[in-house]
Amino acid sequence: MSNKNSLQQDNNSKYLSHLGWSSHFQTQLKRFDKNSFFPARVTGVRKRYFFINDGKKEILATPAGKLQQENSSTYPVVGDWVLVRQTAIEGILSRKNALTRGAAGLHSRKTGEYREQTIAANLDSVFIVTGLDRDFNLRRLERYLTLVYNCGLTPVIILTKGDLHQDPEHFVNEAESIAFGVPVHLVSAFNDSGLSELTPYLAHGRTSVMVGSSGTGKSTLINRLCGENVQATGEVSASVGKGTHTTTSRDLIMMPQGGMIIDNPGIREISFWDIDQGVESTFPEIEEFAAGCRFSDCTHAHEPGCRVLQAVQEGELTEARLENYLKMKRELEYISARKNKSADRVEKERWRDVSMNIKSINKKKSFE
Repeated sequence: MSNKNSLQQDNNSKYLSHLGWSSHFQTQLKRFDKNSFFPARVTGVRKRYFFINDGKKEILATPAGKLQQENSSTYPVVGDWVLVRQTAIEGILSRKNALTRGAAGLHSRKTGEYREQTIAANLDSVFIVTGLDRDFNLRRLERYLTLVYNCGLTPVIILTKGDLHQDPEHFVNEAESIAFGVPVHLVSAFNDSGLSELTPYLAHGRTSVMVGSSGTGKSTLINRLCGENVQATGEVSASVGKGTHTTTSRDLIMMPQGGMIIDNPGIREISFWDIDQGVESTFPEIEEFAAGCRFSDCTHAHEPGCRVLQAVQEGELTEARLENYLKMKRELEYISARKNKSADRVEKERWRDVSMNIKSINKKKSFE
């Protein structure tokens, strides 16, 4: 790399710190020997073009070469740091992290293909937003937490529309009861209560992404935090008592507090992709109970000496929480197998296991 190009990159990087630029990305620049390129962050994704920010201004850019294949694993997403020549994106710098999920609707596909959908990249926290209306659901919160933990990210729960109830703290207590160690913030965009508690997450150079159902008030919350209307919002639906869907694209929004928020369209299907310790992190008490089971391979369904089932019987654990735990464990095991095998093979093995379990149960009953 010429001294001129090296100097140009050093000068550019000076203006990028407020966008989250760090040594993780700076070090990567040394490995590239390109002419006339500069680093920029993706702030918006559209069908055929991107909005990027080079630290001074926002630029309209298009993907070059192999990046034009949208199903490629190298396709840029909001929050990515990219290498740009003029107005063409030539490559993506290695991500610190990413929020990913299984692409929606794959459970009905006959091909057995399981695809990844990356929602956003290079994040400091994930805001799980739920409204204190008909949207509030503990089982859904558990799925969101598992999704976030699977990606190795830090969750923050935000309960919106706190002004709708005389005793909203009841919902805070319920959320805290299933989200061990996760910050839970009660806010209201109507009277701005609780908004100041979110300031630390919006510090200089920090990036957060919002996830949640449509109509939970994500865009309204961003507008209140910004002090102006930067995102479109919809009226509350009289028929369902929820806000209407307005956000249709993902955009990184610069906040006056110094940080950034990525608004995200409402998620209808919380499908998993990454398979890490998400379930264990979301349900730590069940994992602790499981250590006391008589059998190391206990399924917590019918085995004698199951400490988990004992916890349910004695009121230490709700049956609904256990059912959700077992459901997600089965789902993640299925996804793990599906990634490496054909759908037909996975189905055959799944039904074989079901058949063996039924035979085992019937055999035990015959001896009782």
